[in-house]
Amino acid sequence: MLDNQEFFEPGKPLDQAWIASHIPHQGDMCLLDQVQAWDAANIRCTAISHRSADNPLRANQQLGIANGIEYAAQAMAVHGALTAPKNQPKPKVGYLVSVRGVNMHVARLDDIQADLFIDATCIMANENNMLYEFKVSAGEKILLEGRAAVVLDADALIANH
Repeated sequence: MLDNQEFFEPGKPLDQAWIASHIPHQGDMCLLDQVQAWDAANIRCTAISHRSADNPLRANQQLGIANGIEYAAQAMAVHGALTAPKNQPKPKVGYLVSVRGVNMHVARLDDIQADLFIDATCIMANENNMLYEFKVSAGEKILLEGRAAVVLDADALIANH
């Protein structure tokens, strides 16, 4: 695997093809369009898929705000791929196990005309767990925010108990 720094040049966003090649979500389920910036603790992605009539998360001709959690989860997965140890052949699979402190400031995403910004900050990480704060916004307006716990390599945790 290439050094992670080779994947990202400051000022040069990572596109959807790069994102799809590094997370399990494929096709229309890859909701993010770009990684705009990242460092060891933070990531900022953008998305336009919330406006698509073909968005696979739509129900009853709308995309509810709770689906913003999936956008945040995908940003966390991308962050995990970008920050994985260089000697690790591929990033561990992460499982979203809980969300807490979620505040929803709008009812829907599909009626937001602006591009979405998805920000996630890793506030704690160890070998098997990560805790992120996340925010989905459009322009200066926060649409959704909260915290999410991710378990890495859940199969290994089960095998050890």
